[in-house]
Amino acid sequence: MAQRLLLRRFLASIISRKPTQGRWAPLTPWALQTPQCSPGNQTVTPSQARSIYTTRVCTTTFNIQDGPDFQDRVVNSETPVVVDFHAQWCGPCKILGPRLEKVVAKQHGKVVMAKVDIDDHTDLAIEYEVSAVPTVLAMKNGDVVDKFVGIKDEDQLEAFLKKLIG
Repeated sequence: MAQRLLLRRFLASIISRKPTQGRWAPLTPWALQTPQCSPGNQTVTPSQARSIYTTRVCTTTFNIQDGPDFQDRVVNSETPVVVDFHAQWCGPCKILGPRLEKVVAKQHGKVVMAKVDIDDHTDLAIEYEVSAVPTVLAMKNGDVVDKFVGIKDEDQLEAFLKKLIG
């Protein structure tokens, strides 16, 4: 459990870093040694390493880790935030989540998206009066300015975001 929390915090710190240019993080090369088998089934390590590159990381969507993380990344955010309260067992959440991420990504950093699992963060769900999932809040300057419950199509989501952005 402690390892899982540590891994989440590590990944969140990587994802939450401010991009150096534009909205994408720079590509990072990683060297990889790949063993190869010779005809006699002996493993041979090549003298030159192959370079592989990581994929670009989009910083418009992030998972909330705990209460202070929510306070720091959502309530204190200068950028408008869409907060998706969801659960892993929720069928409509599995449909809405990717749809919402796609629409938020189209806004090119004018709005960001925070994902809150209500099973992991019941305190936040209670504080923001989440009684059903999926529930999506629009927050600006730390205040809830709009909210909807249930599933929406992309056109409705775009209208929701345009209202938030202004």
